[in-house]
Amino acid sequence: MTAAGEPLASLIGRFLASSRDQRRLSPHTLRAYGHSLARFDEFLARHLGGPVVGGQLAGLTAADLRAFLALRRGDGLQPISLARDVSALKGFFAWARRSEGVDCDAIAALRAPRQPRRLPRAVAPADIGELIGVVQQAAPQPWQAARDAAVLLLLYGGGLRIGEAMALTGAALPLGETISVTGKRGKTRVVPLLPVVRAAIADYVQLCPFALAGDAPLFRGARGGGLDAGAVRRAVQAARAGLGLPASATPHALRHSFASHLLARGADLRQLQELLGHASLSSTQIYTAVDAAELLDAWASAHPRAD
Repeated sequence: MTAAGEPLASLIGRFLASSRDQRRLSPHTLRAYGHSLARFDEFLARHLGGPVVGGQLAGLTAADLRAFLALRRGDGLQPISLARDVSALKGFFAWARRSEGVDCDAIAALRAPRQPRRLPRAVAPADIGELIGVVQQAAPQPWQAARDAAVLLLLYGGGLRIGEAMALTGAALPLGETISVTGKRGKTRVVPLLPVVRAAIADYVQLCPFALAGDAPLFRGARGGGLDAGAVRRAVQAARAGLGLPASATPHALRHSFASHLLARGADLRQLQELLGHASLSSTQIYTAVDAAELLDAWASAHPRAD
């Protein structure tokens, strides 16, 4: 069967498989794209009056695509979710043109809605110390307390995403002054390890009751399998409630705090981009706004003319 006669749902399935195997998109992104494209398939079936095949995609107009986004907006989707729909559509149509010879000129005119600018919120260093301490105290075993401290210090001291920390294996041992981290789309970067971070990981390694083989997860759950990121998030959630910290104090906020605190101390944006593993400098530049916002907060609370 040619792509022209292939059901749209089948084309979407092959696009998602290609995105997983070749572009190495994360499972979360694949799920989101799959949901958006399934809704698009349902919309086209109603819009065009029956099941859709690949050959019909070339005849779609910009008005057709905008009608889909209007329907999704009417369903209550926020701009960030609509932007995800646009990203899924653009990715799908680019793949269809490149791999299947199915073209849709109208997709070039589709634009994502403007996003409200949301600044990451940093957690104060003192609060981070207290947060880690409370998480440790709540751990059922000493080795788990050491593990949780090591993970959270990696996020704050090295700027890692929680998924990157969970993906570390025993191959990272023995620890040196740096650690190799695999980030989004399989990109690897080298992150310096602060002495306090190295010491925390070393404490965990010494106490861990499981053999940390080179190809096995470095951070283990209670039964010896890989530690689940959700368990870390839940531990932080419980700890921040006890400390009265805002809901924005999440494991990912520790990465934001790493970036904001380094920038406040004079770190270069390009260096910060490398440490965070951002693909473009624009992703890192948001932290200049964070730093400015913190300065304004300090001015408002402390300056004698702030009133």
